Amino acid sequence: MRHLVGASVGAWRFAAACRADPAQGLRELARLYAAQRYPPGSGAALVTRKVREMLAALFDGHDEEILASRDWRVHVLAVRGRGPLSHDAGLRRAAGFGAAALANLAGRRHLRHFLERAIFHDPRVLPPFLVPAENGDAPPSSPGNRRASPIAPMAGFDAFRTHVVALGRENLREALVASAAIPMVIDAVADIPGAPAGLYWDGGLIDYHLHLPYSRVDGLVLYPHFTDHIVPGWLDKALPWRRARGEWLDNVVLVSPAREYVAKLPFGKLPDRKDFKRFVSDFDGRHSYWKRAIAESERLGEAFLAFAEKPDPRRVLPL
Repeated sequence: MRHLVGASVGAWRFAAACRADPAQGLRELARLYAAQRYPPGSGAALVTRKVREMLAALFDGHDEEILASRDWRVHVLAVRGRGPLSHDAGLRRAAGFGAAALANLAGRRHLRHFLERAIFHDPRVLPPFLVPAENGDAPPSSPGNRRASPIAPMAGFDAFRTHVVALGRENLREALVASAAIPMVIDAVADIPGAPAGLYWDGGLIDYHLHLPYSRVDGLVLYPHFTDHIVPGWLDKALPWRRARGEWLDNVVLVSPAREYVAKLPFGKLPDRKDFKRFVSDFDGRHSYWKRAIAESERLGEAFLAFAEKPDPRRVLPL
């Protein structure tokens, strides 16, 4: 049994991997994600509808197998708005995120006045490194409990109030949408069943690269990543001094593509959301580019399997 913890599209990827046929689930996610198509000037309402349609195509009929996976336990991270971010009105929301960015610039801990973490966890168990030490094997919260008990804050963890909610058929899809609800791009998800009432957004706003207390558990944590460093929150991307470090990462094995590999991709980078603006109305051009990058990624998988079969210590570097 292994724990899969993700935010945003990472949560979609892990949910797809919990389908009865994980390889097929991941192939379908890649196909559906690359095939997204938006006309110029598309607003959040259209993007939200398309995202929900994509997740329906990927997960309809598979909820039970995801929640009852024999080998995997999936956990989805989102954030709940506080104060000015407890409303999704346009100007108020924009002003709230502007204030949150300024607060975060002053110190990551100040972001707690605007956002709270929500962990939507496998109904059978919490991720072991997110269970407070004094609680031991605390039982999971009930999916039907609207007043899911918060851990505020977790002892020895961080400053963010954290709500713990068990996943079930009635909230799995909503949690997955919320986990990737980029402000001003995808609409917030309101009042997710089982969770405290409120608005929920992209989990990456707090946990962009998931700098979590992994060292609380024995054994190694495998961290597949798209870069060779960890940025704690989405608002820390432009703050190079905010890169994660310290004892939390002592047992983490981060696996990322070499910079030489990335340099050989079209445009010398991995595909990202900005490509929708780069290609604007050229759907075929973007789709071809993304499909080529997906095909190239198969080499990464083969290289990792070869390394796992015959490790080369020279390729293992400290974070």
